[in-house]
Amino acid sequence: MKAILYPAFCSLVIAMGAGAENWPSWRGDLLGSGVTSETQFPGQWGPKKNLRWRIELPERGNSTPVVHGERVFLTQAVTGESWRGLMCLDRQTGKEVWKRGVIYKPKERTHRANPYCSASPATNGRIVVASYGSAGVVAYDMEGKQLWQRDLGAIDHVWGNSTSPVLFEDLVIHYHGPATNAVLYGLDAGTGETRWEWKETSWEPGKRTDGFQGREDEGVIGSFSTPIVVKVGTGTELIMSFPMELKSFDPRNGKVLWTCSGLNPLVYTSPVYSDGIVVAMGGYKGNSIGVRVGGRGNVTESHRLWQEVRHNGGIGTGVVVGGHHFYHNSGGVVFCDSMKSGETIWKARLPGAGKSWGSFILSGQLIYTLSQAGDTVVFKASPEGLEVVGQSDVDEETNSSLAVSGGNVFLRTHKALWCFAVKPDA
Repeated sequence: MKAILYPAFCSLVIAMGAGAENWPSWRGDLLGSGVTSETQFPGQWGPKKNLRWRIELPERGNSTPVVHGERVFLTQAVTGESWRGLMCLDRQTGKEVWKRGVIYKPKERTHRANPYCSASPATNGRIVVASYGSAGVVAYDMEGKQLWQRDLGAIDHVWGNSTSPVLFEDLVIHYHGPATNAVLYGLDAGTGETRWEWKETSWEPGKRTDGFQGREDEGVIGSFSTPIVVKVGTGTELIMSFPMELKSFDPRNGKVLWTCSGLNPLVYTSPVYSDGIVVAMGGYKGNSIGVRVGGRGNVTESHRLWQEVRHNGGIGTGVVVGGHHFYHNSGGVVFCDSMKSGETIWKARLPGAGKSWGSFILSGQLIYTLSQAGDTVVFKASPEGLEVVGQSDVDEETNSSLAVSGGNVFLRTHKALWCFAVKPDA
């Protein structure tokens, strides 16, 4: 479906919205909200429409670019050279500013649809941090000088890994998993030294409570989720979805604050949060739960608001608007659920190719979603039903999510990185 623009949407996107902002991490902020304050993005784009630049990439990749100032950062692997690294590009032209990486020759398992370096980088404008899977975690300054590198051991999972690092205050929060040796780390952002660590125990004998008899090496257990940072009263919680449970930590010392059971063995999406409630979803019709934050200990009975067994979750993470959770499954069906009850208000199939691994972005009252075929659908964040206001297509496959900053939309496909804008030459 090629470049469709709906007239009502045309006037809406041309009106310039809030000031430009950075997109420094996967999902844009510490809350992992997928929300931007900007509203000046194009609603239509393609090879000959609103294109600012396009650069070829050396091979496939699933990670999403991050943006700070005039720099765009993108993780990339070159398997023939055993190279895993980070590319720094000029946001105005797409030209390479610098490229740094490591050589990692040991064989690492992954899914054929999940290339190495699927984790997105994170930056605070002083350093940029990238996870290279089994090749470790590396930090650079903004000019490409390597500041430190940590070898945390191999990650051995049949479906690979993809959890992105999180920069919080003077820490790099990094989940080194999924695998039997999975660990959630708090690393010193200046040195890479371990400040705290928490070992995941979901894989250990006797820890499974779901009666599931599948083999671990078939990829039926594991978390590919990226943690979020939530303000709770005067405190802060680091919340992450794990196999079978949702957990909250003190991000400064790694102390477990609370645990809520009810998920399933496999988790892809990150939690979403709004107004004191966090929703976590299992992958591929796994269990979903809604939990009130701020508890202590095992809060399954006291703070879990609801559980839906064999629910609608897929791989991409949704957005929250006005107490409603908008998300899609991997087959391209959009759902609008109540955060408080988990009840589905409506569901509808997106037009176009549909199937998607990408996560939603919210701009104003509009939601942007990207399909595996390279279609973008824009629809209203309304509890009344699906109302599509724009569609576009770049005719290249992708497993990535969109990134937005300064009026630009960044779209990574298996072939290239694209940059679109309402006024491409501005």
